[in-house]
Amino acid sequence: MAEAFADGWGWWVLALAVGVPVVLVVLTEVIGMLRRRGNPLEGPLRLLRNGVIPAGALFALLAFAVQSDAENVWVRVVATVFGFLLILLVLSAFNVAVFANASPGSWQERIPTIFIEIARLVLVAVGLGILFSWVWGTDVGAVFTALGVGSIVIGLALQNAIGGVVSGLLLLFEQPFKIGDWLDTGGVRGRVVEVNWRAVHIDTGSGIQIVPNSTLSGASFTNLSEPAGPHSATATLKFSTDDPPHEVMALLVEVADGLPTRIPGERASVEYAGAAAYTVSIPVPAPPDASPALTVYLSWLWYAARRRGFALDGDATDPVAEPARLDEAIDAVGATLHLREEDRDDVRAAARLERYGVGETVLPVGVVPDEVRIVVSGRASILVEADGGRVEVGVTDPGELIGQTALTRERTQALTIAAEILTVVVLPLATVDQLVRSRPRLAQEIGRSLELKRVQAAEVLARQGVSAELPPR
Repeated sequence: MAEAFADGWGWWVLALAVGVPVVLVVLTEVIGMLRRRGNPLEGPLRLLRNGVIPAGALFALLAFAVQSDAENVWVRVVATVFGFLLILLVLSAFNVAVFANASPGSWQERIPTIFIEIARLVLVAVGLGILFSWVWGTDVGAVFTALGVGSIVIGLALQNAIGGVVSGLLLLFEQPFKIGDWLDTGGVRGRVVEVNWRAVHIDTGSGIQIVPNSTLSGASFTNLSEPAGPHSATATLKFSTDDPPHEVMALLVEVADGLPTRIPGERASVEYAGAAAYTVSIPVPAPPDASPALTVYLSWLWYAARRRGFALDGDATDPVAEPARLDEAIDAVGATLHLREEDRDDVRAAARLERYGVGETVLPVGVVPDEVRIVVSGRASILVEADGGRVEVGVTDPGELIGQTALTRERTQALTIAAEILTVVVLPLATVDQLVRSRPRLAQEIGRSLELKRVQAAEVLARQGVSAELPPR
């Protein structure tokens, strides 16, 4: 026994027999603690416990305890395995230290995973080359030279394909956009739904467009989602040179202010480019809201421009402006107004027909109307603001009046919008006042209508659990 310790191998056997189990037990406890905390260091320590320490202990047993010849095949095999596991441990620990806890937006986070894997593969290959040269005495220089020449030949043969892959990897590293962003590449406009090393998948609304990364990296494109904040829906419009520019600009802003997708507190801007051309920019929350906002805006603008007599796109004509249409409308609302034959000429001279698109504001909140509208066709909704939203408290059907508060000189506290394409006869307040003074029954009917709408509104709000004072129009 004394001879064994004198030769030194006994101490190695004792150290391995006692030290290895103790280290493994300690590592097991540490790994369990790290696993519960979700610490990425668990991976390298697990490799250390399950691979590096057992292989290192076996190598120490053969080389130092048993004192086998270093030229022995088994010693070389164990040394090779131990060295390979040690290389993996170093790379794994480096990966955890540099990339595992990368902060959002840092260069570590932007590096594509494939770059890391390629670098790891190269380092493992170089490490194995050095290991084989040290353990087995192999001349790996010729192997590396052959691999280098072969890589150059393959690269030249596949330069187009490899160029696209490299472009894609560089694009992934730079990250000028992310999934969910809206891009405009000139020929493609839509939302990014997938990004990989070869191509970007863009949802255009009519399908998925596949755009190669090499195309994006070699051309300019616009990231509509950056910078964060309000975005604009922009349209260029043409009117007639006879239309007063300031009145046209006021109309463009007025229609934009009524859009449901407009950002609250933000107003549209209009630029006059001359020659009756205008550019309007409407603030919207996000790029996908731009197209729906423009669709509604342009349809509303068609009706609004014709109500004002402006020639949008060079045309100011509206079929409802035909005299025969007005005569038919007056006949339709004659019973509502209790018209007599001698009244028709005066009413016809003062009245006009208007049309509203679906969702357009017919009468806003907080104004004292100076006109009364009688519904000819279509239906209007009466809405009030309650609990941060809009509640429909009534409807106005054909034959009913909009703007009765003009007669009581009260401000409107409810919003009237067109629930359908709405056609109305518009009468000045003076004309309606004259009719009311000569027809007490008409005044009574308007008063009952106002009271009925108040009651209906109160009942609706009570069912919704909200309260508000609103004299419906």
